[in-house]
Amino acid sequence: MLNIFSEYEIKNLKLKNRIVMPPMCMYVAPETGMVTDWHVIHYATRAVGGTGLIIVEATAIAPEGRISAKDLGIWEDAHIPGLARIVNSVHENGAKIGIQLNHAGRKCTAKEMEIEAPSPIPYDEQSEIPKEMTKTDINETVDEFRRAAIRANKAGFDLLQIHAAHGYLLSEFLSPLTNNREDEYGGTYENRVRFLGEVLAAVKSVWPEEKPIEVRISAEDYGEGGNQPEDLAKMLNIIKDKGIDSVNVSTGGVISVVPKAFPGYQVRHAEIIKRLTGLPVVAGGILSGAEEVYEIIVEKKADQIFLGRELLRNPYWPLHAARVLGIDIEWPEPYKRAKPRDK
Repeated sequence: MLNIFSEYEIKNLKLKNRIVMPPMCMYVAPETGMVTDWHVIHYATRAVGGTGLIIVEATAIAPEGRISAKDLGIWEDAHIPGLARIVNSVHENGAKIGIQLNHAGRKCTAKEMEIEAPSPIPYDEQSEIPKEMTKTDINETVDEFRRAAIRANKAGFDLLQIHAAHGYLLSEFLSPLTNNREDEYGGTYENRVRFLGEVLAAVKSVWPEEKPIEVRISAEDYGEGGNQPEDLAKMLNIIKDKGIDSVNVSTGGVISVVPKAFPGYQVRHAEIIKRLTGLPVVAGGILSGAEEVYEIIVEKKADQIFLGRELLRNPYWPLHAARVLGIDIEWPEPYKRAKPRDK
């Protein structure tokens, strides 16, 4: 019977379960963007705990693309060995691993960096006014994504996630709240999604065909005149043949409005995206209970589930969830003496 511990296959990537750790910034990298021991331990621990797919935090394709000065980077070849350490540690402990490629756009807080965006609209009253990107800037950024994808493959990642959510650069182009351009990158659905489509095409040209490409989106802007799930579905349908194998569905972050959150509050958005695009989706939203996660998969509301804060609190959540649900799963060999047994 289908459940959260059922195997899942996307392209040639075979996962032992439907549980995903989404990208979450750790803010412990030096200003060089290099991997630290913390990163290696952090991701390997979730692999030991039974997570099927782990996605490394928002990793900047350029120094000015960092969310903060303490984020990981993938803008130069010197980053590859450290990222490979993470990949190897996760693989050795039984999980698969992806990486999220990101450009922070107007939400970059790294000092002494020129902030870029589709339009000169600041994030909030405390933020500086970003520079409106030229066509040359856009082309250069597309190529930075392409080169970052090459490095990600050299590091050994199994999946590539393009960050088009939470009000960062690609997300800013998608939303009418942050994009008021009058050229071919603004206005209509076709124009607002053009930049993301160009990034996907560039990445696909260098990423191995057998490895999946995922896009993370914000399916609702939570602002008047902003995007709703149906708008994102229309844009995804325009570009899905450029290489989208899966969609990780989140919400918000485009403007400084905090939505009312409750367990599973983003699942509805994922259901709509799945129904209107036919693409596999990953759903979540402050989920924590084994039963509620189980229900989402059994009822086919989503194909995978992402658990963020819960996996920060409890790296061994999958092992405990299996016990709660009465499902027998494989435990790490050194921990088998602690595996609960029926009396």
